[in-house]
Amino acid sequence: MLDPTARHPMVLPDGTVVKTVVNLNQVVDHPRMEIGDFSYYSNFNPVEDYAAAIAPYLFPLSPERLVIGRFVQIAHGVVFITSSANHDMRGFSTYPFWNFTMTPETGFDEVKALFNLPGRKGDTVIGNDVWLGMEAVVMPGVTIGDGAIIGARSVVGCDVPPYAVVAGNPARVIRMRFDQPTIDRLQAVRWWDWPLDRILARREAISGADLTALEG
Repeated sequence: MLDPTARHPMVLPDGTVVKTVVNLNQVVDHPRMEIGDFSYYSNFNPVEDYAAAIAPYLFPLSPERLVIGRFVQIAHGVVFITSSANHDMRGFSTYPFWNFTMTPETGFDEVKALFNLPGRKGDTVIGNDVWLGMEAVVMPGVTIGDGAIIGARSVVGCDVPPYAVVAGNPARVIRMRFDQPTIDRLQAVRWWDWPLDRILARREAISGADLTALEG
């Protein structure tokens, strides 16, 4: 049974809990992250802070958000580089002097102002049923459409259409998973929004390629 409330959703037939796989929204409590049910993260090594592992530059004071849909599959080493990682490029140097010269007298508004740089890219949005391969990097402000596949070690700097397969650095569309009429129908079905019992009842249709059965 799929359990969106389980910290570790993968259990082997012998009862062994796979502790390297987590439901992300059960291990992340971050004011600038929104994570849908059943979206999991797999990491080979122990992780103390999952929010910092996947989005190291997203801070509680950051203006931008990281939004991850439902049923997203995130492999080991995937990192989201959000807009708060950016440096000010208007001057002769990009060195962030102010970051290293704060004092006890530095106020909240002054710290918050450090994030207000020109050319901000805004929120990073990952759709539903997206698969991000090992060590992929998603750059600031990118939107990845539903059903897309991101190849291992890709660097994604531009928006990705729904059901596209992208790979490389910079990542480019290698192919579309389905033709456009099929994609339109899948986007209309939006199986990831169904109640869990209906998803489980249609699991074979969802995992297969019979669109008529999925729509039925």
